[in-house]
Amino acid sequence: MPKDILEIPLSNLEKIIFKIGFYKNKAKVLHKVSSFLIEKYNGQVPKTEKKLLNLPGVGRKTANLVLGLAFDIPAICVDIHVHRISNRLGIIKTKTPEQTEIELQKILPKNYWILWNDLIVKHGQNICTPQSPKCSICKIKEYCNQVGVKKTR
Repeated sequence: MPKDILEIPLSNLEKIIFKIGFYKNKAKVLHKVSSFLIEKYNGQVPKTEKKLLNLPGVGRKTANLVLGLAFDIPAICVDIHVHRISNRLGIIKTKTPEQTEIELQKILPKNYWILWNDLIVKHGQNICTPQSPKCSICKIKEYCNQVGVKKTR
C-alpha cells in the first residue's frame, strides 16, 4: 500500500531495492508515486493506461506492465529486449519501442500480449543477447530471421 511505502525512510527503501539498477532514483520515485496515489486516487493504483501515465516516473512500459500483471488487462510491455528480439526475429520492422508495441498489437493475439514480454525478456537475457547471441542453443532458431545479427555463438 502507498501509505506503507511512505512510512519506510528513503535510506531503508534504498537498501530494500538495492539489487535493482538506479535504486536511489527508484526509491525517490516510489515515494513520489505513493504520495500521488494517496492524493489523486485514494491510495489505489489506477486501472487505465491514461491514469497510469499520469503517475510520476511511469511511462508506457511500466503502465503496460501494471495493466497486464496487476489487473490482467491485455497490454504489451515493450522493453529493450522485446523491441530488439521482435525485430531480430523478423516478425516486425520498427525503429522505436512505441512502434514495436503498435506492430505487435496487430500481429499477436491479445491472449499472448502479457506473456510475450516475460518470454522475450528471459530469452533475451539468456540466449538472444544483444551482441553475439547463442544461436547454437536457441530453441526457436528455425523461426528466426536473425535480422541484424553479425556474430553468433
